[in-house]
Amino acid sequence: MSDLDELLNKRGRSAPLGAYVTAVAFDAKGLPGFALGDGTLRLGPDYTSVALHDGAVLSLAAHPEGGFITGGDDGRLMRTKPDGGTQELRKFGSKWVEHVAAFSGKGALLVAAVGKTLYVLSPDGEVLKELAHPSTVTGIAFDAKGKRVAASHYNGASLWFTASGALVSPKLEWKGSHTGVAIHPGGEALVTTMQENALHGWTLPGGKHMRMSGYPAKPESFGFTKSGKWLATAGAESIVLWPFFGGGPMGKPPTELGMGDGIVKRVACHPRHEVVAAGFDTGMVLVADVARERVLPVCGPGRGNITALAWNADGTQLAFGTETGFAAVVDFTQA
Repeated sequence: MSDLDELLNKRGRSAPLGAYVTAVAFDAKGLPGFALGDGTLRLGPDYTSVALHDGAVLSLAAHPEGGFITGGDDGRLMRTKPDGGTQELRKFGSKWVEHVAAFSGKGALLVAAVGKTLYVLSPDGEVLKELAHPSTVTGIAFDAKGKRVAASHYNGASLWFTASGALVSPKLEWKGSHTGVAIHPGGEALVTTMQENALHGWTLPGGKHMRMSGYPAKPESFGFTKSGKWLATAGAESIVLWPFFGGGPMGKPPTELGMGDGIVKRVACHPRHEVVAAGFDTGMVLVADVARERVLPVCGPGRGNITALAWNADGTQLAFGTETGFAAVVDFTQA
């Protein structure tokens, strides 16, 4: 057993789940949920299996009232309660529910991307708005206050007011295939991942373009640190951190932390500190302290490509899953 597994062995709770882990999240009370390619959701701490979808679970988010929402290639938007009870919130025919997100603050909302349409729903599944896009929605994200929701798609991104369903101007256009979206915590920028090995961004509200490139692989995962000072991204042999301060990121080189022996596939920013977790295609997971430039191994390679990675709300637990079905939750309360 690798010495890099020390933290996993001492403070982890792991299990072989037998199917590709498509996503992981924690609900408001810290319950972990692992979405699998076999259509089930596994609930911690004992990885209890809940049958949900005919086909893969494509998307996962914490429900504002506890438990989770999931979307599947069976066209169903499902809710799973903390006790394992399930409820179909909405059926979208044969169309895939590829992306879901939830806002849990005042005025809680759900959103689900189905083809070219973004559905804004109440927590009980009532459709409040239907937002049409020029092409298939490839990623969604709420802003920090839940007042706006962004969607990535071909040739750019769209930003909407959730209350009115009105499009926020200006248009965020850039030719190419945009595959995911994130909004700066202070609302100062919107960034998308690209099908090519690059990211593209726009300042808000001005719409000035930002280009971030030079990756050896596609940056499939990204997110802003809590302060908004850094945009952490996958797609390289280490965590690539673009500075969103002092006039950056344009004209400023990124910082790189946590060099591994493969490519970073998933990143997850700590909810309270300038700390980023990273999962590699080798199965390695590590945590990097940005300010101190220190790296802490969580587990070594050998369990398959990291396909899912998430912190709980207070940053005391880190969950991850792999393409081979290995899943773990590691406790950092005494780290």
